[in-house]
Amino acid sequence: MTPQDLHWTAVCAATDILPDTGVCALVEGVHVAIFRVGREATLYAIDNVDPKAGASVLSRGLVGSLGDRVVVASPLYKNHFDLRSGECLEAPEHSVRAHAVREHEGRVLVALA
Repeated sequence: MTPQDLHWTAVCAATDILPDTGVCALVEGVHVAIFRVGREATLYAIDNVDPKAGASVLSRGLVGSLGDRVVVASPLYKNHFDLRSGECLEAPEHSVRAHAVREHEGRVLVALA
């Protein structure tokens, strides 16, 4: 599937996301956490619901890195989620979906996986 084939939803202005933080958006009924990371302002999007807690909190977690992985630590159980893949590093059975995300004309767009 190419980026042109995806159903993109505009969620906010790119400048609404402070560097190295996340925001939550409701995309087609799904809570999505969108992160803007690093000097390059790379965008990532994963499910926002912490699967262990069932709470919509991942967008409020701390962004960092473990080795070569860019991760967010859940504010509840401190599990680390890879922002590229959604994999939970401590408990893979608690992994979340990663979604396509891009910036276009200053807006952040998300397409659900």
